[in-house]
Amino acid sequence: VQLQASGGGLVQAGGSLRLSCAASGRAFSTYAVGWFRQAPGKEREFVATITWSGNSRYYADSVKGRFTISRDNAKNSVYLQMNSLKPEDTAVYYCAARTSGAVATSQYQYDYWGRGTQVTVSS
Repeated sequence: VQLQASGGGLVQAGGSLRLSCAASGRAFSTYAVGWFRQAPGKEREFVATITWSGNSRYYADSVKGRFTISRDNAKNSVYLQMNSLKPEDTAVYYCAARTSGAVATSQYQYDYWGRGTQVTVSS
Protein backbone atom coordinates (compact mmCIF):
# COMPACT_ATOMS: atom_id res chain seq x y z
CA VAL A 1 0.00 0.00 0.00
CA GLN A 2 1.29 3.44 -0.90
CA LEU A 3 -0.15 6.52 0.72
CA GLN A 4 0.01 10.12 -0.40
CA ALA A 5 -1.15 13.00 1.77
CA SER A 6 -2.09 16.32 0.22
CA GLY A 7 -4.05 19.46 0.91
CA GLY A 8 -1.73 21.25 3.28
CA GLY A 9 -0.93 24.91 3.03
CA LEU A 10 -0.80 28.24 4.78
CA VAL A 11 -3.95 29.47 6.50
CA GLN A 12 -4.82 32.13 9.04
CA ALA A 13 -5.95 31.21 12.51
CA GLY A 14 -9.63 30.37 12.50
CA GLY A 15 -9.48 29.10 8.95
CA SER A 16 -10.01 25.64 7.50
CA LEU A 17 -8.15 23.09 5.45
CA ARG A 18 -9.07 19.67 4.14
CA LEU A 19 -6.34 17.09 3.94
CA SER A 20 -6.62 14.06 1.69
CA CYS A 21 -4.87 10.72 1.88
CA ALA A 22 -4.96 8.77 -1.36
CA ALA A 23 -3.98 5.12 -1.33
CA SER A 24 -3.08 2.46 -3.81
CA GLY A 25 -4.11 -1.14 -3.37
CA ARG A 26 -7.50 -2.79 -3.14
CA ALA A 27 -6.93 -3.92 0.45
CA PHE A 28 -6.92 -0.32 1.65
CA SER A 29 -10.65 -0.43 2.19
CA THR A 30 -10.09 -3.04 4.92
CA TYR A 31 -7.47 -1.00 6.78
CA ALA A 32 -7.90 1.44 9.61
CA VAL A 33 -6.32 4.80 8.87
CA GLY A 34 -4.87 7.42 11.14
CA TRP A 35 -3.62 10.96 10.87
CA PHE A 36 -0.57 12.04 12.83
CA ARG A 37 1.37 15.28 12.95
CA GLN A 38 4.83 16.41 13.86
CA ALA A 39 5.75 19.95 14.73
CA PRO A 40 9.37 21.16 14.63
CA GLY A 41 11.32 19.89 17.61
CA LYS A 42 8.45 17.73 18.80
CA GLU A 43 7.59 14.08 18.59
CA ARG A 44 5.01 12.80 16.16
CA GLU A 45 1.59 12.79 17.77
CA PHE A 46 -1.74 11.17 17.10
CA VAL A 47 -4.51 13.32 15.62
CA ALA A 48 -7.37 11.10 14.49
CA THR A 49 -8.20 7.59 13.35
CA ILE A 50 -11.04 5.80 11.61
CA THR A 51 -11.97 2.15 11.25
CA TRP A 52 -12.06 0.39 7.90
CA SER A 53 -15.84 0.83 7.71
CA GLY A 54 -15.85 4.41 8.91
CA ASN A 55 -18.23 3.49 11.72
CA SER A 56 -15.85 4.38 14.51
CA ARG A 57 -13.62 7.43 14.83
CA TYR A 58 -11.36 8.65 17.59
CA TYR A 59 -9.67 12.01 18.08
CA ALA A 60 -6.93 13.54 20.15
CA ASP A 61 -8.35 15.87 22.78
CA SER A 62 -6.50 18.78 21.22
CA VAL A 63 -8.50 18.54 17.98
CA LYS A 64 -11.82 17.14 19.18
CA GLY A 65 -14.72 19.25 17.98
CA ARG A 66 -12.57 21.00 15.34
CA PHE A 67 -11.30 18.16 13.13
CA THR A 68 -13.32 15.47 11.38
CA ILE A 69 -11.90 12.32 9.83
CA SER A 70 -13.83 10.53 7.09
CA ARG A 71 -13.22 8.06 4.31
CA ASP A 72 -14.49 7.06 0.90
CA ASN A 73 -13.47 3.48 0.24
CA ALA A 74 -14.72 3.65 -3.33
CA LYS A 75 -12.07 6.29 -3.93
CA ASN A 76 -9.43 4.70 -1.69
CA SER A 77 -9.23 7.95 0.21
CA VAL A 78 -9.36 9.28 3.72
CA TYR A 79 -9.90 12.91 4.61
CA LEU A 80 -9.21 15.20 7.53
CA GLN A 81 -11.38 18.29 7.66
CA MET A 82 -9.72 20.83 9.91
CA ASN A 83 -11.74 23.81 11.11
CA SER A 84 -11.02 26.59 13.57
CA LEU A 85 -7.33 26.13 13.03
CA LYS A 86 -4.89 27.42 15.62
CA PRO A 87 -1.19 28.28 15.33
CA GLU A 88 -0.44 25.25 17.49
CA ASP A 89 -1.87 23.05 14.74
CA THR A 90 1.14 23.94 12.60
CA ALA A 91 2.95 20.72 11.72
CA VAL A 92 3.66 18.20 9.02
CA TYR A 93 0.63 15.94 8.80
CA TYR A 94 0.97 12.26 7.91
CA CYS A 95 -1.56 9.60 7.08
CA ALA A 96 -0.92 6.01 8.01
CA ALA A 97 -2.71 2.71 7.55
CA ARG A 98 -2.80 -0.45 9.58
CA THR A 99 -3.82 -3.86 8.28
CA SER A 100 -6.05 -4.35 11.27
CA GLY A 101 -9.32 -2.60 10.66
CA ALA A 102 -9.54 -1.37 14.24
CA VAL A 103 -8.55 2.09 15.37
CA ALA A 104 -5.25 2.73 17.12
CA THR A 105 -3.60 5.81 18.54
CA SER A 106 0.03 4.71 18.65
CA GLN A 107 2.15 5.33 15.59
CA TYR A 108 3.86 1.99 16.23
CA GLN A 109 0.62 0.19 15.44
CA TYR A 110 0.58 1.41 11.87
CA ASP A 111 2.12 -0.51 9.00
CA TYR A 112 2.18 1.97 6.14
CA TRP A 113 3.04 5.65 6.04
CA GLY A 114 2.83 8.32 3.42
CA ARG A 115 4.87 11.42 2.98
CA GLY A 116 3.57 14.30 4.98
CA THR A 117 1.93 17.53 3.97
CA GLN A 118 2.81 20.81 5.64
CA VAL A 119 0.12 22.76 7.46
CA THR A 120 1.03 26.24 8.65
CA VAL A 121 -1.40 28.35 10.66
CA SER A 122 -0.52 31.99 11.07
CA SER A 123 -1.72 34.07 14.00
